[in-house]
Amino acid sequence: MDNLRIFAGIVFAVSVFLLVEAWVREQQPQPGPAPAPTRPAVSSPPQSTPPRPGEPPPVAGIVAKPAAPTKPITVKTDLLIAEIDPLGGVLRRLELLQHRDTLDKTKNFVLFEQSAERTYMAQTGLIGPGLPNHTTPYRASAESYELHPGEDRLVVTLAAETGDASVVQRYTFHRASYLVDIEYELRNRGSAPLQPYAYFQLLRDSKPPAGDSKMVPTFTGAAVYTEVSKFKKVAFGDMDKGKVDYPKQADNGWAAIVQHYFVAAWLPGKGVVREFFTRALGGDLYAVGVILPVGEIAPGAAAKVGAPLYAGPQEQDKLAKLAPGLDLTVDYGWLTIIAVPMFWLLAAIHRWVGNWGVAIIILTVVIKLLFYPLSAASYKSMAKMRVLAPKLQKLKELYGDDRQRMHQAMVELYKTEKINPLGGCLPILVQIPFFIALYWVLLASVELRHAPFVWWITDLSAKDPYYVLPVLMGLSMIVQTRMNPEPPDPVQAKVMKIMPIVFSVFFFFFPAGLVLYWLVNNLLSIAQQWQITRAIERAKPADAAR
Repeated sequence: MDNLRIFAGIVFAVSVFLLVEAWVREQQPQPGPAPAPTRPAVSSPPQSTPPRPGEPPPVAGIVAKPAAPTKPITVKTDLLIAEIDPLGGVLRRLELLQHRDTLDKTKNFVLFEQSAERTYMAQTGLIGPGLPNHTTPYRASAESYELHPGEDRLVVTLAAETGDASVVQRYTFHRASYLVDIEYELRNRGSAPLQPYAYFQLLRDSKPPAGDSKMVPTFTGAAVYTEVSKFKKVAFGDMDKGKVDYPKQADNGWAAIVQHYFVAAWLPGKGVVREFFTRALGGDLYAVGVILPVGEIAPGAAAKVGAPLYAGPQEQDKLAKLAPGLDLTVDYGWLTIIAVPMFWLLAAIHRWVGNWGVAIIILTVVIKLLFYPLSAASYKSMAKMRVLAPKLQKLKELYGDDRQRMHQAMVELYKTEKINPLGGCLPILVQIPFFIALYWVLLASVELRHAPFVWWITDLSAKDPYYVLPVLMGLSMIVQTRMNPEPPDPVQAKVMKIMPIVFSVFFFFFPAGLVLYWLVNNLLSIAQQWQITRAIERAKPADAAR
């Protein structure tokens, strides 16, 4: 009975977790009325003709659908290969040289691309009569650029002249960085002042990343951060419904598109007034970005405006230094407060041992030591119930199918023996949030992506290819079940025997790192329970003799 309640408690807690998780996802952003169309306070959209006086202009993103690509400008640094389309100066392809493709590890991972399967790119442009946008042809002085040894940065310059302005679009790539500075320099060649705005947006379809598991789904969508509202997720489905909830303007914060392990974010400097926008464009395309004011440019004068773009892995220590809250794009769910220090400890152990699998084992031992008193209380309760099993069997034989009298007799027996049947359940429930937090750490940390452990386990973030760890984990659960007293009820006894098999099936699809944690935790628990059970069973004859 006690064991069944413990497992039932675990199942209940996991179910509650899943329900809460689903509720949290549903409520972010919280539903609210769709915003009434109002004129943007700091901007108007990229367009070919100005709006009529007093007419609310269409918002940014409406003309954001990608144009047909032209021959790109290729840029190679120590970390990435980028392709910039001269038509609009669009960053149309971004290949990360330090990360392997999810499905084919002989290839590099490609974050931005435009193909039959994927649309994901960074577009920028200027807002104002006759000014260039992301469909305007630019001129470049070369078709390829490369960051050579000894150089810290690489600048790619595009130029365009439209209307009364000459415009230079400048990409600056940095060594050992996924940050790209994108800047516009405008010169007013006309006779009247200009007051332009600049937009910086990401364009993506809603498809999850290649290789994303349906058994272990992760968030793919937009995110907006400000100091007031903090981190806000915006699902693509909510963009379709207009159910978005984040500040539209601020002098701080960023806008991003998040997917498993990777993020692309516009990071304007603090103090610059910006307008955030997220838009469903139709055709399964979504635009996310910011609009920045350039200020008034007098005839003959020039001005600059720009925003850094981070497009790369979710390396938590680096993201936190780039912009406040950017490290929150690592999706730890609602247990972030536990998961963050847990990852910090895991990373510290990894720096010491140099292997993420070994680090997981050591972290498991540390967590086990921290919860040793709680686990001991649970196992003592189980051991006492095991000693009590013969008496419970006698009650079963005495009362047969009379469940009410059987239950009353069991309650009296527990009182006489001073045993709390729930004593083994609560200590385990306390540990469940830490298990769930570790689950998210192992699932969401890009540092574990393609991280090898030993022999056949070459990727701790993927399932065990030969299912060795899940099978061992299932066997360890069966051993644990055998160490516990068998429930007097035949149905409950069968459920107890089936539970390890059911749990094992789930673990066949979990990341190997998580299964490794659970297996090590089970082995340590078996050792601890065996030691406690043996001590209590040895003490029983002595108690009986007295």
